[in-house]
Amino acid sequence: SDEAALRAEATWTELAMRIKTAYAVWQRVHAQVEQQRELLALVDRMESAAQVRYAGGLAPQQDAIRAQLERTAMASELAMLEAEISGTRARINSLLTRPADAPLAAPLGQDALPSLARLDMAALRERVLARNPALAAEDARIRAAEKSKDAVWSNRYPEFTLGVAPVQTRNRISEWELMFEVNIPLQQKRRRAEEREALAMVSAAQARKEAAANEAVSQLGEALSALEAAHRVATLTQTSLLPQAQISLQSALAGYESGKVDFATVLEAQRQIRQARLTLIRTQADARMRLAEIERLIGGAL
Repeated sequence: SDEAALRAEATWTELAMRIKTAYAVWQRVHAQVEQQRELLALVDRMESAAQVRYAGGLAPQQDAIRAQLERTAMASELAMLEAEISGTRARINSLLTRPADAPLAAPLGQDALPSLARLDMAALRERVLARNPALAAEDARIRAAEKSKDAVWSNRYPEFTLGVAPVQTRNRISEWELMFEVNIPLQQKRRRAEEREALAMVSAAQARKEAAANEAVSQLGEALSALEAAHRVATLTQTSLLPQAQISLQSALAGYESGKVDFATVLEAQRQIRQARLTLIRTQADARMRLAEIERLIGGAL
């Protein structure tokens, strides 16, 4: 039936969203692993600088020890991220009906997020109401209820049957018979009960469709607001916060190597750039999850 086919389409749309969401996590974890490895190399440089200054009597041994502690903590986080990669791979393979340990290619970069100009609530709302598979299934249910109501309504009128049959005598048709039959509905109480039930079924189907439409539009508004916020945070982090943190770190490293700043300043600058990068990675992943949810609601790509 139409309703069954549309329900199946809604199920596939839901599955597509779950795959896209899992893949956004896959991209995020890989980006975090790459960042962690880069920062480990940076901490190694910081430790080397601390060792050189300590050997020359220009810095306390505590600087090198703090660098080693920082490296150990980051190595532990890296191990946890690598374990998360395995779990995410198993989740994606499960959604694709593949063995949990089947190989999965690492992300080759990230697609650009849609521009804010394309995130028009009114236009997206129209797409939800016109193309959302779950709402289309509710429409099919309404049509089925109305068809059932029409069938029940037809029982309130008498049924007329007219038939003509030949009467054969030996090898010839000697006459014709005319049959006329009238079926008058007499069980009025039962018929009225069936009519009320049919009307209730139509009203219930329409109410379900309205509730589903309101819920879908509400979910669209929430996802769209979150996507726009993530888009702005990602842009601000990439164009302002991250470059500033990079300059601060370079300045702190140079200052420490020349003896102008202490090791705590370098460590704080390293943590700032680490946090800025992590904010960017997580924000981009969240934006992609929200985008997957919007595409589920509108029944197609944005």
